[in-house]
Amino acid sequence: MKIAISFSGGKDSTLALYKIQNNPDFEVDSLLVTLTEGYDRVSIHGVRYELLKLQSESLGIPFREVWLPQDCPDEKYQEIMEKAIAGMAEDGVTHIAFGDIHLQDVREYREKLFSASGLTPVFPLWDKPVEAVSRDFVELGFKTVLTCVDLEALNTSYAGKVYDRKFIMEYPKDHDVCGENGEFHSFVFDGPNFAFPINYTLGEEKVTKDYFTQKDRFLYIDLIPY
Repeated sequence: MKIAISFSGGKDSTLALYKIQNNPDFEVDSLLVTLTEGYDRVSIHGVRYELLKLQSESLGIPFREVWLPQDCPDEKYQEIMEKAIAGMAEDGVTHIAFGDIHLQDVREYREKLFSASGLTPVFPLWDKPVEAVSRDFVELGFKTVLTCVDLEALNTSYAGKVYDRKFIMEYPKDHDVCGENGEFHSFVFDGPNFAFPINYTLGEEKVTKDYFTQKDRFLYIDLIPY
C-alpha cells in the first residue's frame, strides 16, 4: 500500500517514517511537509527549508510541499490541506502516517480531516509509553537537536540541546520526555535511514510571540547548514 508521511523533520515523525519503512505492508511515497510563506521555514518547528531539503535528499524520499500563509486560521489550513490530500489520492496514495503518541484530540482532528479523502491515517507510535519511544529513538541511532522550546515548560538552556541518553536522564520527570504537549520541537540530523548526516551550526536565539496570548513564550534557535 502506498503511504505518505506527515513530516516535520522532528524526531517523532522521523521515527514514524522509520517504522513504516520497516513494515512490508507499505511503500513510502513521499513526505508531506507544511512550510510558512515569507519565512521559508517548517511551520511550528522554525527549521530552514534548506535543511529540510537536505533531510529529503539523505532519506531519499521526495516532498509534497504545502505552503501556508502566516497566522493561518484553521479554516484556511483545512482548505489548503484538502487540496493536498486530493492530490495524494489522485497519485494512488492510500494511507498517511503521523508521529502522534497519545494526544487523543489531535488524533481525532487528523482522522476527521482525512475522513472523506479515501486516505487512511496510520499512527505507528500510538499509545506507546513515551519513555519507551524516547529510548527506542536514541538506541536506533537517531540524532536530533531541539529547535524550539516552550518557555512555560522548559528553561532557555534546552534550545539547541542534542536529544540523547544524557538528555533523557536529565529531563524533568514531571514533563513528557517526547515533548508531545509542545514542550519542544526538534530537527533530526542523522539516523539509520539517513544516507549522510546533516551538518549545521547553531545561530542566534530569538524569542517570538505566542499568537494566542501575545506573551514572549517560544524560544527558537536557528540552525544554519554548512
